[in-house]
Amino acid sequence: MKIRNEFLPFSRPSIGETEINKVVSCLKSGWITTGALAGELEDKFCTLTSASRAIALNSATAGMHLALSAMDISAGDEIITPSLTFASTVNMIALRGAIPVFVDIDYGTLNINPGLIEEKITSRTKAIIPVHFAGAPADMEQINKLAAKYNLTVIEDAAHAIGTYYKGVHAGGFGNIAIFSFHPIKNITTGEGGMITINDTLLEKKIRLLRFHGIERDAWKRYGRGGNPTYDIAAPGYKYNLPDLLAALGLAQLERLQELNLRRSHLAGLYQNGLKDIRGIDLPEVPVYDHAHSWHLFIIKVVAIKRDEFMQRLAEYNIGYGLHFPPAHLLKYVQEKYAGNIGNLAETERAADQIISLPLFPDMQDADIEYVCDAIKEILHHGR
Repeated sequence: MKIRNEFLPFSRPSIGETEINKVVSCLKSGWITTGALAGELEDKFCTLTSASRAIALNSATAGMHLALSAMDISAGDEIITPSLTFASTVNMIALRGAIPVFVDIDYGTLNINPGLIEEKITSRTKAIIPVHFAGAPADMEQINKLAAKYNLTVIEDAAHAIGTYYKGVHAGGFGNIAIFSFHPIKNITTGEGGMITINDTLLEKKIRLLRFHGIERDAWKRYGRGGNPTYDIAAPGYKYNLPDLLAALGLAQLERLQELNLRRSHLAGLYQNGLKDIRGIDLPEVPVYDHAHSWHLFIIKVVAIKRDEFMQRLAEYNIGYGLHFPPAHLLKYVQEKYAGNIGNLAETERAADQIISLPLFPDMQDADIEYVCDAIKEILHHGR
């Protein structure tokens, strides 16, 4: 096959005139920091998820930090999480002095195996953090039952899950804390940003205080019409607020969520069909329970050759790729600090050296998928 001249990136945000006009309108308004647009984005996220409260942030990592801080997670507390997740989750646990307790995954879906959670619960366990991996929901019914049985908090890592549904309920709609990401590779973006949804009024108040220096009133309330610029700080906080300039982009993207996710689903279907008969790779499996997959990522497992060789060959075909994720329990500091607490993660380690994320973004053409599939056939010697 002829190698394309133009590089096909792993991901690229879909930005059109709707987004540009919304951002320009914000710029022209003269108010670009946190204000009415950030509040509107919060309201629309409540509508999407059915959560009672939403708090806009400058990253999903900030959301995890604030959730654990507001819960007063401290030294010796244990937090259950899969190892196959972005390192920021374990970083935030470690920075609170707590201990990550890793649970193995299902090899097919890469989601946490709920059947293995209960054996990891101890008197020190405070929370469970399931990941809705690649846009496929974790089994929330089983996880919520365990949390209720042991009086644990569930923090849904919904960074991949904008538009993901489990048995008709959107991620974040189960009464738990949920954290979403608006990074540029996500299904919708604010450039950088995140959202935390919550249904606990007292916890929400603590998170809002921690989000902005511990000040009860943000700049919009202090410097807007009739505002009072004085303030007091009851407890020190952080600087994690989402500016209106970024919220403007997010609002325009959210209007297009169904369109963008339908396109992702179509492209994922083309991958499934184009790669189904290729030996040497395992395709992503989907959960057996009722769900709507948002197809944030399309992850295959390369079993015929070394992944490094496969990535090198993709690069020769001018194809980008991603790696989601190096398992957290294999990271240097985790190995050193929590070595005695890692346990058996056989399926995580089985997948660890095989997973690779193929290009998937709404502005891809059908022909791009065909090109990637043909390239993989040649790489694995099925097209010669």
